[in-house]
Amino acid sequence: MAISEIQIKELAAQCGFELAGVAPAGPLIDYSRFAQWGEAGMAGGMAYLTDHRGEMRSDPSSLLPHVQSIICVGKLYNAPSDRVKNADPVHGTISRYAQGEDYHEVLRGGLKALVAKIAAVHGEPFGSRVCVDTAPLLERSLARAAGLGWIGRNTCLINQSSGSWFFLGELLLTIPLAPDTPPPDRCGTCRRCIDACPTNALIPTDKGGSFLDARLCISYLTIEHRGDLPPGMSDATGSHLFGCDICQEVCPWNRRAPITEDPAFQSKIPTTSLVDLAAYSDDDFAHTFRRSPVWRTKYSGFLRNVAVAMGNSGEEGMREPLQILAESTDPQIASAARHALERFGPAQQVCAESQ
Repeated sequence: MAISEIQIKELAAQCGFELAGVAPAGPLIDYSRFAQWGEAGMAGGMAYLTDHRGEMRSDPSSLLPHVQSIICVGKLYNAPSDRVKNADPVHGTISRYAQGEDYHEVLRGGLKALVAKIAAVHGEPFGSRVCVDTAPLLERSLARAAGLGWIGRNTCLINQSSGSWFFLGELLLTIPLAPDTPPPDRCGTCRRCIDACPTNALIPTDKGGSFLDARLCISYLTIEHRGDLPPGMSDATGSHLFGCDICQEVCPWNRRAPITEDPAFQSKIPTTSLVDLAAYSDDDFAHTFRRSPVWRTKYSGFLRNVAVAMGNSGEEGMREPLQILAESTDPQIASAARHALERFGPAQQVCAESQ
């Protein structure tokens, strides 16, 4: 007997997904908006979004021939934030999603388990493909089509009951299923995310939504951007070492967002001062972050971010470790440290009074 939409959603919940819905598998209406975003240069240096793989996002059948349905799932990652306890200038902040395990493996494992459960129930052969965010799909557009939420002005998918702290994943199936209905946009006239963004990365559109200009986004600058930060951007990144949650933290829909109990997404990153992080070796970085999303920056990019945050702190105690970083053989680290030192001015001289 063929499996039903209700059964699949129940199985998805058994696999640890808090949200699940069905999206149609045809060409996406949102692709023209995505193309407009890319043509405007807002992808920055993320060429993998706008090269030949960009066109693949227009039609999911490019990933699975004969696909008939797409199961979209959401995995809650909201854990207690370290922003408050690390708000002092001697610490840096790391985005919530990056404080646990690498979500790619967690979601991929859950979706593979879902495939196995579907196969045990469905009475006929079927084709499938598991996708996490590395696949060329417009994930948020599909999730909206599957009824999981609407795309807010912060460009995140927002679920009315549970907010936006979700990882998204997809399961492409050759099984025909009735799609869910997209929910209405409930951002209303709220602009809190737009107004709170330190770099003005959220660009309002005439139709009430927003484009995210990655070139101005703190998450892009601290994760994807290589080399020196663009002029004027170092100050705006503040204490951010990896990613930025500001546009989600100010969102009213996240006021009562649930907290995950999944051990994979509990913070595994020690509360470490910028001075201690500045002394990290390549091996120290690997030991702490090898299984974390922070690994994406690599050692050089992370220490660059540490140097920038130290400069932004204004703390005189950061001068000496910055001087050490400025002598690094890594040009990215050394350059960031030298720029950070410029913010301190000449070292203060302490003169003893003659007796």
